[in-house]
Amino acid sequence: MNRTENLRRKDISHFWHPYTDINSLEQKEFPIIERAEGVYLIDTDGRRLLDGISSWWCMNLGHSHPDIVGAIRKQSGILQNSITGGMSHTEVIRLSGKIAAIAPGNLSRVYYASDGASSVEAAMRISLQYWWNRGKPEKRKMISLSGGYHGDTLGCVGLGYIERFHRSVEHVLNRSIQAESPHCFHCRYGRKPEDCELPCFASMEKAVTEYSGSTAAVIIEPVCQGAAGMRIYPPGYISRLRKLCDENDVLLILDEIAVGFGRTGKMFASELARIVPDMMCIGKGLTGGSLPMSAVVASEEIYDAFKSDSRMDRTFYHGHTFCGNPIAAAAACAAIDIYERDNILGNVKMLAGMISEAFSGYRSIPGVRGSTALGCMSALEISEDSGGAQNTLEIADTARGNGLFIRPLGSILYLWPPLVTTKKEMDEMLSIFENSLIESLDS
Repeated sequence: MNRTENLRRKDISHFWHPYTDINSLEQKEFPIIERAEGVYLIDTDGRRLLDGISSWWCMNLGHSHPDIVGAIRKQSGILQNSITGGMSHTEVIRLSGKIAAIAPGNLSRVYYASDGASSVEAAMRISLQYWWNRGKPEKRKMISLSGGYHGDTLGCVGLGYIERFHRSVEHVLNRSIQAESPHCFHCRYGRKPEDCELPCFASMEKAVTEYSGSTAAVIIEPVCQGAAGMRIYPPGYISRLRKLCDENDVLLILDEIAVGFGRTGKMFASELARIVPDMMCIGKGLTGGSLPMSAVVASEEIYDAFKSDSRMDRTFYHGHTFCGNPIAAAAACAAIDIYERDNILGNVKMLAGMISEAFSGYRSIPGVRGSTALGCMSALEISEDSGGAQNTLEIADTARGNGLFIRPLGSILYLWPPLVTTKKEMDEMLSIFENSLIESLDS
């Protein structure tokens, strides 16, 4: 038994993998990653795999970026953790100023959490208590989009709900009011992007107007519902939603955890719609993917509603042990410096052109039902006649054998490359992706 085989045996003896079929895992020779650099994952056999999904959508700045590694090393020798309840530390002060400086519009108050779901849970709590503090406790419903994904805690699952993932806990969920999602892959109204007038928005409009008196907030993933199958939709939907929420006295929360920090071609997806939400949730790319950290970024108006006086305690009694952790904060400060200094958005524009052209071309491949792309997000669907979800697993295995790591979502194959990918590396990713696609579909 060689080293890799021994590690696999130890892995399946103790490690419970997330989002992984246990039986199929035990039958596979899955890679054991030992280190990573740039856009490459390197396994224990020394094989280099292009990271085609940015390691679950977070490694925006690639692996082992020297500036981020240096910031982590330096901070770990100074201050590893310090309580932020009633006191502070230098790194969280520095990071909060940086986030406020790049956040849209008047979003200037930063509340920290540990991961995406924690951020969304905090945003929900803030929205509910905001109305409580303002004397409107009846505003306690949430409105979201069908097929949304906001995390796997029970509160977050109640907002989203994807049947395959969450059916076992449906009976205990506090479900949100769900509006029809914009599904441009398979438009229910037969519209094309060039003639789309967002007829799907009528469902959201009905929900908000009907329940405005009892609704605290609307929360959506802006421009792309990721876990639902990379459903990319027009920014105009968000523009209309901002206006609708304003007219009905309902807060708007944008879950930018996956799409924030340059993924769409803008620092934040709300900029595509030219609007400012009341709150946005950020994570994943916040630290360049290096360490767990997330945040809620709120407006001054939201923050002011939590100031106590002699008549009422309005304190936000919510928090996490590692809220604003100094090491993660140092990594995030370094990451924000890189986003701004190294023209990451300019690189995204270059990559987006390559990706869009390639994925448009894939539509002509027999077995491909359709494709979509925006910024450094792209996806295609394999038709059921060509094997659907079963075939995407085979295509992913073929791609891995050819040097590219991808992970399908049912019948959807997608590319979500690091934003620092070079033209040469992107050419290689697209070439392997296309060849693996054709090779598997032909067989």
